[in-house]
Amino acid sequence: MELSEEWKSFFPVGSSTVAPLLLSNSPSLPLGPLLFNPNPNSLSLLFSSPSLLPSLYCPPYLLPSRFLLSSHPPSILPSTASSIASLFSSTHQNDAAPPFLRNRLHVLTYPHRPYALLLFPAGSNDHKLAFFTLRFKDSRFHTQLDTKGDPFYASTGSSHRILNISVNPVADFGFTGCDDEDDDASRVIGYLLATTLYSVHWFAARHNQILDRPSVVCLGDKMFKTCPVAHACWSPHILEESVVLLESGQLFLFDLECCDSGAGFKGTRLKVPWNDSSESKVWLSCEFSWHPRILVVARSDAVFLVDLRLKDCSVSCLMKIETLRMYAPDENERFLALSRAAPDNFYFAVVSSSVLLLCDVRKPLVPVLQWVHGIEGPTFMSVLRLSDLRSHSREDAFKLASESGFCIMLGSIWNCEFNIFCYGSILSFRKESVTSKINPAICAWELPVEINLSGHECHCGSCLLRKEFSKDALPEWIDWQQKKEIVLGFCILSNKLAASLCEPDENGGFTLIRLTSSGRFELQRYHASWAQDRNLVEDCPDQILCLNTHLLYPTSDEEYKFPKNYNYLKLDYLESYASGGLTRFLIRKLKKNYKDAHDKERTEVHELLCEKLNACGFGQLRSCPAVTSVFNDVKLPASLHEVALRRLWADLPMELLQLAFLSRAECHEVVGNLDHNRVALESLAVPNLPQLPPFFLRKSSPHSNDYIVGPVIPFPVLLVLNKFHNGGSNMEGGEFSVETELSLKYKEVMQVAGEIAVSAYGPTHLDDHAVSLAEDGEETWAGSSKSKSFLLYRPVSFNLSASDHVHEKSVYSDTNYDTFISHVPEKKSTEQTESVCQEIFDDLSPVELRFDAPVKKLEPQGSKAYDLLKRQMSKWQENFDSYKEFCIQSRFEKK
Repeated sequence: MELSEEWKSFFPVGSSTVAPLLLSNSPSLPLGPLLFNPNPNSLSLLFSSPSLLPSLYCPPYLLPSRFLLSSHPPSILPSTASSIASLFSSTHQNDAAPPFLRNRLHVLTYPHRPYALLLFPAGSNDHKLAFFTLRFKDSRFHTQLDTKGDPFYASTGSSHRILNISVNPVADFGFTGCDDEDDDASRVIGYLLATTLYSVHWFAARHNQILDRPSVVCLGDKMFKTCPVAHACWSPHILEESVVLLESGQLFLFDLECCDSGAGFKGTRLKVPWNDSSESKVWLSCEFSWHPRILVVARSDAVFLVDLRLKDCSVSCLMKIETLRMYAPDENERFLALSRAAPDNFYFAVVSSSVLLLCDVRKPLVPVLQWVHGIEGPTFMSVLRLSDLRSHSREDAFKLASESGFCIMLGSIWNCEFNIFCYGSILSFRKESVTSKINPAICAWELPVEINLSGHECHCGSCLLRKEFSKDALPEWIDWQQKKEIVLGFCILSNKLAASLCEPDENGGFTLIRLTSSGRFELQRYHASWAQDRNLVEDCPDQILCLNTHLLYPTSDEEYKFPKNYNYLKLDYLESYASGGLTRFLIRKLKKNYKDAHDKERTEVHELLCEKLNACGFGQLRSCPAVTSVFNDVKLPASLHEVALRRLWADLPMELLQLAFLSRAECHEVVGNLDHNRVALESLAVPNLPQLPPFFLRKSSPHSNDYIVGPVIPFPVLLVLNKFHNGGSNMEGGEFSVETELSLKYKEVMQVAGEIAVSAYGPTHLDDHAVSLAEDGEETWAGSSKSKSFLLYRPVSFNLSASDHVHEKSVYSDTNYDTFISHVPEKKSTEQTESVCQEIFDDLSPVELRFDAPVKKLEPQGSKAYDLLKRQMSKWQENFDSYKEFCIQSRFEKK
């Protein structure tokens, strides 16, 4: 395919077979080997300590759908899963990942000594800056630690977690190249900054000549109380300058020379006009460009060039996420990371969810080079010279390619994926001048290659399959990274230090230091190769699961000392009820092992239940009790569904009620017979007030065997048992339905409610259910000739029009539950009487209050407080229009 030069860069490498800017090794273009394999014989342990394990608790990852009710077939109440699940992203995002999105290990090389300073976060909350020195001596590296054998620590002055570290090495400052005595006891080898969620801390790394040990001194810090820190970086042009980007898009410039040591730093806020800023976009990173006052700033949807050279700042767009739609059609596509790139400071690299781009600030909206990277969530990106990865070689055949080529190391630390993307100019091979060219014919060198940073994993087919199978074997709420030793940070030693450590490689290589999740610092040599190493089966490591150790959870020296007992519940009754087959299930059970309920007479329970039923108008002979007797139990507001349920409970024979209510001693006896490992059984206590079962609004039962508790058997089961007792042994076909029985009783209650209650919303609301019985001559309903002492009403939340009951507005309506009935207290005399008991509260509420507490007389001080509260309550009621309207409808008048 013949394409013009300006269109070649729009075809990403790896997206298809067509990649005009992809070059491969050939006699005319000797690129050399671009694969890097770890040398297993070079692996060595530098330092290890259990105290260096990451201080992280990884919570189980559970999808929101696990917490949402969803039943099949649909239940009476609607499922909220369909309306809520869409609000959550389906992308796997674990709360444990953010602390591991960035590299945790950084290195500062001494300018004129074979030393290297390793820095990393540590402490109980990763709030300290830890460091130690590597010294090359006797053909190997030696670690310099404190007197206790631990790393040195520098405090940030806060307890917040260090999220990122950035180093700024000093080339020749502070060192003269000799060991002569100097006025300065400590010489600066570099600067570094550490960022937390809301603060930035600046440090100077020095080497104390007298103590011959490293030191890291805090120069100052800056707190951002109103907005979190998104990114901070050093200037490559001016040693002491750095810039900080907040998540709001604000930029601050800091200069170490202008800041007072020991005090909070005061940076210069850069007035950048973000005209198209949006709260839904995420600010990612910032970097210096070719000029000290030109910045490249990345947001999740765009990359901007910020020019601060003039008085008025100018902002221009360098790249938009929309330009990637052809090869990244996902609507959730966004930029993830930004980095300076080579060959000079005009270039930068930016990565999105699918594509890696190499861009030039002089060519906005036109990428220089693109790759489809295929890495899940890449957030780490570093640009290196190819000569840094192919140093110390015995052959010079590819020296020209090594000196002119560059590599982008891209990957995800949390997902343990890293690839190397090589690129460079072809003009170097043609010996043409490139001084006048903006884009010196930059092309991709070979396809991206994977690099294994762990250094000791086998890539044969058997090991790869075993690794994937072990991931699938884990529960869905555990990430495999929590069970495997992963690389949390790494750094590459300078060529000078690496050359003194090992013999030259055939095609060169590099030396890597890694920090693992088990607290180990390892050093290993990688060599450039033409093919990726694949171990033979007999050379594979031990055939064990690779996910066998829990590493990222907090560890403890003490073992769990308490016995682990597991109790399993058999939910076959609940499953039968949910599937609509409770009747058939119970009938089969009863036919197999049916026992008369009168096997054991429990006098205490029998007497208590009879007492409560008699108080509510249900005597021992309850063949045809009056329906209106159920309403005598309605004191507090109750839905008509609750009234119907009480009616059904009151109709149950005494022997079945005694099955549902037990003493606590009997509960323990039943549980002990079922399970030798006694389990705690908590039920609600039967109240002392005269009420009908199932006894609403109760307290938890005290741990005393004298209390009556219950119900311990669900009402649907009791209803089926009652039908079976009354000669319904042939119900195995499932004709009897609990829902149908409850619906019939509900209609009966609605009929009576229409006669004994006044409606607060007009006479037409109950047309579908209530039938006037005033003309029925067969039965005279109690209370029909008296003034109605009950009020029917609907709560304000249910007073919606029919058009509001739609799925889009998530409004659910059921007439069985939205109609309430309340007892209207009788009018009392207005004569002044001394109020000493709970009756003093009756004139404050249209609801008849009931107290399950002993009667106490109010003292004078209590009466004074009551009068004050009563005046305040009355004032509020007078100003509340809805309450006044309700009082008029319910005929409640305050005294």
